[in-house]
Amino acid sequence: MATSILRPLASAALRRSQHIKPRPRFFHATSLSRNSPSTLSNIFEGGAAPPVQVKTITSEGIELQDGLIIPSACIFLDGRVFLWHVPPTQWAGWGKEHLEIFDMVVPKPEILLFGTGTTVSLLPPALREYLSQTGIQVDVMDTRNACSTYNLLIEEGRHIAAALLPLSPRRWRDTPPK
Repeated sequence: MATSILRPLASAALRRSQHIKPRPRFFHATSLSRNSPSTLSNIFEGGAAPPVQVKTITSEGIELQDGLIIPSACIFLDGRVFLWHVPPTQWAGWGKEHLEIFDMVVPKPEILLFGTGTTVSLLPPALREYLSQTGIQVDVMDTRNACSTYNLLIEEGRHIAAALLPLSPRRWRDTPPK
């Protein structure tokens, strides 16, 4: 019964389609005008520099592009530099309280670059788990590479943070005034 109903409908559709003339197909392509604004961004064109960029890193500390030298541990977050009080021995005495700034900040950085001094030293599992629970991906590397990666990603406009330990361990309270 169903086929008897469908056959007349199909044959009527076929008769109608024979009277339709084929139309040529045109492809639509838009050209990108160099003078019009676009969603693309050119990181090489100049423009305003990010608020915090590392110029160099030495045993004296991290020198920012504006000439400021940070001699101790610091955190770069949302275009600001925070002095960071950390225990004198790497990973001994470290707890969640040393990273709680990342729990409070909104929006969270997509990546945290963790510079561990002159050599790469993996984060203790408890700290890595804590940061993972806050929704932040952690990349651990030596401080020189963390600074270079930070400069590159911040130039791309990425929302990242950096937690940097100095090359020669010292606390910010113990640094001599200049």
